[in-house]
Amino acid sequence: MNFNSEYIIRLALSFVCSFILGLERKSHQHTVGIRTLVSMGISCCLLSILSIYMAESPAVKGDPTRIAAGVITGIGFLGGGAILKLGLNIRGLTTAAIIFTTSAIGMAFGAGLYIPTLIIFFIVIITLFTMDKLEKKFFPAAKTKVVILQLLISNSKTDFQESFLNIMKKHGFIVHDTNSQFLPKENQLQISYTVKTPDKLDTVKIAQEFSEVSKDLLSFSIMDK
Repeated sequence: MNFNSEYIIRLALSFVCSFILGLERKSHQHTVGIRTLVSMGISCCLLSILSIYMAESPAVKGDPTRIAAGVITGIGFLGGGAILKLGLNIRGLTTAAIIFTTSAIGMAFGAGLYIPTLIIFFIVIITLFTMDKLEKKFFPAAKTKVVILQLLISNSKTDFQESFLNIMKKHGFIVHDTNSQFLPKENQLQISYTVKTPDKLDTVKIAQEFSEVSKDLLSFSIMDK
């Protein structure tokens, strides 16, 4: 096998693996998708080939591994840009890790390390497609939200907070913090719960159960903070 054929195989494997990783991210509606990861994977592969070429060339002096070190630094900045803080939630950590993994796969293919790179690739693919379901099954409460209840203070029973907590627990909520605000002029009480919630919520059913606990419930909302 001549050198050109070897380089084509390395770039082709890098393209295929990057494409599959990009397809997985796009299927989850993330901004970083196929074009980004494919471009990154094949460019890192090319830079790795360049590093090896410079190392084997007698005309090149100095340390050619600096290219690889520079790539890793640059990918770190690119991955950091994929991480977003949305209120109390942080998104993009997995995408940032995949960006780093894609660059590593591209560089490893560029260096001709086929077997270990393919092993890592299949481990990553299996992790992405199976662990997400397992996490949702065993740790369904993943999103941080704020539940706000506004009630009219009356002479009716006031031991409704424990009932509210039981309803949220039944629907898979994990309550982290509780804050109350009394509005004397309006004779109203506003209770805010910082909670972890599952992805799927039947908000209509939850609202009905809250209203059954207290007829003085004026409003109910679940929102990101």
